[in-house]
Amino acid sequence: MSEGRTLVVTGANGWLGRALLARVLSPTAGEEHRHVVAVARDYAEGRALQTFLPGLGSRDVSLRFADLAAPVEHDHLFSDIRGDIDVVHTAGVIHPRHLRDFELVNADGTRRVAVAARKAEVRRFVHVSSNSPFGVNALRTDRFRQIEPYQPYLEYGRTKMLGELAILDEVSRGLSANIIRPPWFYGPHQPARQTTFFSMVKAGRFPVFGDGGQRRSMVFVDNLVDGILGALRWTGSPGQGWWIADRNPYTVAEIVATVGRALTDEGHEVRPPSLRLPEIVGSFAEIADRILQKSGRYVQQVHVLGEMNKTIACDISASTRDLGYDPQVDLYEGMRRSIRWCAQNGIEL
Repeated sequence: MSEGRTLVVTGANGWLGRALLARVLSPTAGEEHRHVVAVARDYAEGRALQTFLPGLGSRDVSLRFADLAAPVEHDHLFSDIRGDIDVVHTAGVIHPRHLRDFELVNADGTRRVAVAARKAEVRRFVHVSSNSPFGVNALRTDRFRQIEPYQPYLEYGRTKMLGELAILDEVSRGLSANIIRPPWFYGPHQPARQTTFFSMVKAGRFPVFGDGGQRRSMVFVDNLVDGILGALRWTGSPGQGWWIADRNPYTVAEIVATVGRALTDEGHEVRPPSLRLPEIVGSFAEIADRILQKSGRYVQQVHVLGEMNKTIACDISASTRDLGYDPQVDLYEGMRRSIRWCAQNGIEL
């Protein structure tokens, strides 16, 4: 590969990976990265990326493969690349087929990619983490600050915490890496689970616990890309962690009402919310989730239900101060863009 700065994106076929690629390969992106390496898990994902990016392989974009669940080193991701290398590690497992995938990908896979990046002496490494290593807020009025103790929520949170610790371990060995921590994100390129969310709101069947006053930080995917690119430009000391979210948290009731309004304004018929549940149902779902995960099983619906009666909110002031992060899209506009993207791609809500 010729000289010039190269961006390597792991998890390129995922929700965030595609949004990031769409940004850096857009005609208005400039020349910050002359080359892009899109990393897919396997050939099926590679074919999907070729459909998503028809110019793959002809616009200074190349495709490489890495199954992060496989116990192999990933030095090949950076071989034959001359010049400066930036890495955005978006690859991870959120809702696994098998519980062990959390450990294999989020912890072990992240460590192997970070080791390979350190050996390649990359210029910048941005690791995309989560709110889950920090658990949930004790009070509705709380927000996670930039520096918080780890209190991981179940197995996903534990393995994302281990991924962060692996990054920080490689920082101590010389890797110039920082961490981005997004909460629940939304927007174009969404997976099926977000379509289900829209469908449930449309039918008035999305569960709201109690008064719906639990607060949730969320982030529009393009706001998240802004935060990632800001972290790539950070020239301060490595080993930092930043929350990237919309400007303020939303209550669950506000989220449901706003999504309903966005659907209505995009021409959908929306039924009034009708599924109100006592908060104890969410607590029982969390207990069931913990029992299932201890037995080695993961049931997505139970896990999601067990989270929905909780506050998970963060403070983005450090991101604004350090990275110049300034989220431009709010929940209503972001949801409208996401709904329009579904219509453009023939996705029925």
